Amino acid sequence: MNDYFFIITVLVVLSAIFGYINVRFLKLPNTIGLMLISIVFTLGVFALSYFDSTLLEAESYIIKQIDFKMVLLDIMLSFLLFAGALHTNFQQLKVQRWPVLVFSTFGVLVSTFLVGAAIFYFLKIISLNVDFIYCLLFGALISPTDPIAVLGILKKAGVPKKLEVKIVGESLFNDGVGVVIFLTIFQIAAMGTSQVEVLDVVKLFGQEVIGGILLGLGLGWITYRLMKSIDDYHIEVIITLAAVMGGTIIAHKLHLSAPLAMVAAGLLVGNDTVRGTAMSEITENYVDKFWELIDILLNAILFVLIGMEMLVLTFKMEYMFAGLIAIPLVLLCRYLSLLLPINLFNKKLDFVPKTDLIMTWGGLRGGISIALALGLTEAMNRDLFLVITYIVVVFSILVQGLTVGKLVKRLGDM
Repeated sequence: MNDYFFIITVLVVLSAIFGYINVRFLKLPNTIGLMLISIVFTLGVFALSYFDSTLLEAESYIIKQIDFKMVLLDIMLSFLLFAGALHTNFQQLKVQRWPVLVFSTFGVLVSTFLVGAAIFYFLKIISLNVDFIYCLLFGALISPTDPIAVLGILKKAGVPKKLEVKIVGESLFNDGVGVVIFLTIFQIAAMGTSQVEVLDVVKLFGQEVIGGILLGLGLGWITYRLMKSIDDYHIEVIITLAAVMGGTIIAHKLHLSAPLAMVAAGLLVGNDTVRGTAMSEITENYVDKFWELIDILLNAILFVLIGMEMLVLTFKMEYMFAGLIAIPLVLLCRYLSLLLPINLFNKKLDFVPKTDLIMTWGGLRGGISIALALGLTEAMNRDLFLVITYIVVVFSILVQGLTVGKLVKRLGDM
């Protein structure tokens, strides 16, 4: 227990220090600034280890004690997605529901297969022979855009509101769908394709997705009824916290998608009708501020962890080269996977010009991709795909994240 408290303390202290440096000097969006400082810090620790390895050993100890996949997917993600959904414009999302639904399901599936095929043939060219099913796993883990990275950066990028709702809405849902697709392919890869029936795959997918959304709507409704029956902002904030924590445990026990459950619950509790009938003005203010603080704290810890995860990478030249080539491949596959949905809804919903380019460049990857890559086994070429994933994520957040605002401005001036 002392070890856990020590590790949490170190992460919070580092988040506070790095956050202060960013706000005081760099003035970058928090997600970008924290990850950049964490990477520089870790590189500095590497350099210092040539003279004294104490700090490197301490950082390595912390990283090895943390099961990043479990911490992010089983714990942090539920809080972050509920907070994100709570502050999403429900009315705008309702208008954009069909493109968001198609982007986050059909788009992720198409991207998974496009990325899987592209990386499979590219790795063959550079003499890295990897089974196609494992390349599909990489396609599944890298295809979902990360709402945690997207939400913070788009607010500062000046993206038109209609387009922001599409990107944020897609990100909130597609990571839950992406996790389910990943777990389904993972199960097929672990058992062998000959032992898996198509009906089993459809059943697993349906149970996770539909079951998760239904659970979330049920939790959201219960939360709404409880909050409506009392007027005490302290207890009402605790009720929302209990819904997230209790709902996450129920989802895991019933093998449903906890991320999708939390998105559904957050959207229901955060919509204007519930706010107007179940929350007083002071309750609404406290609920919003509480979840905003949770969001900022967990975001800070997450991006510090992503920066420190460099310590678990296997630095081989061919792995790093594969990672660099994967950047344009993943972006191209993202662009292609958006073409059909955008053309399908373009006239009906009057899309912003160059939506395809902005959504391609603004679809950032983040901690979810790294967490899933860490969950691969050695037989699934874990070291290779972890390096590729890390390079794509770092490029996505540092380069795409810093330039998406300029891209929006330039395309808007054209």
